[in-house]
Amino acid sequence: MREPIAALATAPGLGGVALIRLSGEGVYAIADRLAPRLAPPPSARPANTFAHATLVGADGATLDDAVLLFYRAPRSYTGEDTVELCVHGGRFVAEAVLGRLWELGARPAGPGEFTRRAFLNGRLDLTQAEAVADLIAARGPRAERAARANLEGRLGHALAALYDDALALCADVEHLLDFDEGELPEGFLAQAEGRLAALEGRVAALLATWREGRLAREGALVVLAGRPNAGKSTLLNLLLGCERAIVSPEPGTTRDAVEETLLLDGVPIRLADTAGLREAPGAVEREGVARARALIARADAVLYLIAPGDPETPPPGAIPLRTKADLSGGPGVSATADPEGARAVTLGLLRRALRLGGGEAGAAEVATERQRAGLAEAAAALGGARRALALGEAGLVPAAQGLRAAAEAVGRLSGRVWGEDVLDRVFGRFCVGK
Repeated sequence: MREPIAALATAPGLGGVALIRLSGEGVYAIADRLAPRLAPPPSARPANTFAHATLVGADGATLDDAVLLFYRAPRSYTGEDTVELCVHGGRFVAEAVLGRLWELGARPAGPGEFTRRAFLNGRLDLTQAEAVADLIAARGPRAERAARANLEGRLGHALAALYDDALALCADVEHLLDFDEGELPEGFLAQAEGRLAALEGRVAALLATWREGRLAREGALVVLAGRPNAGKSTLLNLLLGCERAIVSPEPGTTRDAVEETLLLDGVPIRLADTAGLREAPGAVEREGVARARALIARADAVLYLIAPGDPETPPPGAIPLRTKADLSGGPGVSATADPEGARAVTLGLLRRALRLGGGEAGAAEVATERQRAGLAEAAAALGGARRALALGEAGLVPAAQGLRAAAEAVGRLSGRVWGEDVLDRVFGRFCVGK
């Protein structure tokens, strides 16, 4: 893991600048040969400085004029000696410079290898590493804020405290195994049960953040459903602010689902306008209705539009919304007569249905399925330990085993306990260059 690696750290393609990151043992010797005309040479430059240099190939020909940034271990992103090269953007300059780095002894970095080295060198924990990937992939400001909070260590600190406290309680319980029967310290079991209940509460509180964290990261699917001509396409266009779906008084105009995305309180919302639910006369429309029902089955929220005269038969869990109130004179919204009011009512219904904005800004938040599954494993182990402690002295051994299992599950999340399989799962979803 110490050999020099290099990769393009910016997106490939056209751009003013391309950044190439070079990290590992011997990178300054490589930089000296890449920029032989620079005086003093890179190896003699102090950390946290930069210099303009001409990069040359094996034949001495100029590859590019670049700005070099110098970092020294351990005060770099990876914790290793690192040189970053800011070269001209575009495909061919970066490829030429990388090709020269391979000739000089560097090798191409694998996906996430720079961040993997940062973890192994103690620069960040696994939750922070995952936050790096989440920050890059953020699809909205809500996901960006959550990723940044975890990158600052909010979740990592909470998990580290859980790990330490679970291990401490485990050690106390295991210590009691040395006592003879009937000699347990007075009140210990009651005290241990209280400490264990507090641990369970903290795990449950973190697990409760999973739903909102998932929505911020992956977005929510919201389906507009109802009978033909209930106003679904009109409402979709109103929410998006553009004529995305065809609006027609002819029933069955929408055959396939029309999907677009909008941001609601910083969360990406996939809006799906679907075929009207009815016994369709044609094969194409029947397929559209079948697809609509499939979307309804997996939606995070369903708005069921009811026009005047429609039977009120929304699917279970759907939110009824009466439309075309200007025609009925009754309660409901009208996207044509009062578009602003209809939009405000609809977005308010979605906020309540998706329970957006309930979390504390900047709080620790479970962001990945790996984190959710690990905390669920810890919760189950703590529950087993609590039931064992309720048996008294006879339950001390299984209680200690449950506490240790819970600590290990939490430790795998932060990286206090890890194996190559854990690292492969975390860093396998990274891009090359990060």
